Amino acid sequence: MSCFVVPLAQAVVTSAIRKSNEKNNRSNHSAFARHLPALEKMLWGGSVMLVVDHIINGELTWRFPFFTALENAGGGAVMRREMLTVGVPMSLVITAVWAVYALAKEHRRKKVQLT
Repeated sequence: MSCFVVPLAQAVVTSAIRKSNEKNNRSNHSAFARHLPALEKMLWGGSVMLVVDHIINGELTWRFPFFTALENAGGGAVMRREMLTVGVPMSLVITAVWAVYALAKEHRRKKVQLT
């Protein structure tokens, strides 16, 4: 019900870092900085997809408190537990996949430059 909160927060932070890098002309200094837009797209896309899924399944509503778990006593603890046990691992896996992608793209870029 709230697993998307962690990757969504990471998407917001990633967007802010990318914009800061672009503003300060630091977007081409490292392999990871060059491929930050890919991570940003992965996080935003996955988060939006999860929000839509949670709306369809009735776990999110358009009225306060938005999360149906918060309508019950102890719902906040359930949400925190889900964020820690599902959201954090999900964000870590997405970031790890992106890191492998960025390193592979850099390896290929350097290989092409040498030939």
